[in-house]
Amino acid sequence: MARLVYPRIAASFIVLLFLLIIALFILISFDLIGQAFRKLGFPPEFSIILLLLSLLGSYINIPVKEITSREPVLAGGAIDFYWFKYILPPLEVERRTIIAINLGGAVIPVLVSMFLLTRVNLFDALTGILIMTLLIHMMAKPVRGLGIAVPALIPPIMAAVFALIISPHDAPMIAYISGTLGSLIGADLLNLKKIPDLRVAVASIGGAGTFDGIFLTGIISVLIA
Repeated sequence: MARLVYPRIAASFIVLLFLLIIALFILISFDLIGQAFRKLGFPPEFSIILLLLSLLGSYINIPVKEITSREPVLAGGAIDFYWFKYILPPLEVERRTIIAINLGGAVIPVLVSMFLLTRVNLFDALTGILIMTLLIHMMAKPVRGLGIAVPALIPPIMAAVFALIISPHDAPMIAYISGTLGSLIGADLLNLKKIPDLRVAVASIGGAGTFDGIFLTGIISVLIA
């Protein structure tokens, strides 16, 4: 059985996220985004907990299936993708790939999205999800050794823009739902058939190349409230 590992984001990005969390603490202490999270249906003090759980959960993959890789998986070294560097862990060369679901990039965002779906117009939400799914699927790129990757900053910005067009009043919730589910469906689920050719030890739904965009979607959707 292959060890459950997957590409890690370089230390510079972790430092950036750490500084971002500190900034969020400051913003919350001044109640600048407290009202925004109340619009999302959460107590403002819960906002930082939600973001921290998503960040820490990015290191937890839940294996669901094992498939045969058509080529030996890549191990060691680093992969650069749209200004982010992903570190490949050392691994015994095998031809097996584990399909997993990332806790911080899939499970938590999906649960939050399911809750938010009860608070918005379903047609508006489905419209946003459809638009984001199509756009993200077109820009998603299979990267050997990494998996399916999407530029981190583009999905959350697109989700915010289209949410403001579709439903200005519910824009934060629509942006979160469409950005999150659109990324998971468009980038990960619709590209599962490509996984055997990507030489990855773990193909993580909501992890590696798509987690950055999903995490930033959560932040940006709050800030546009």
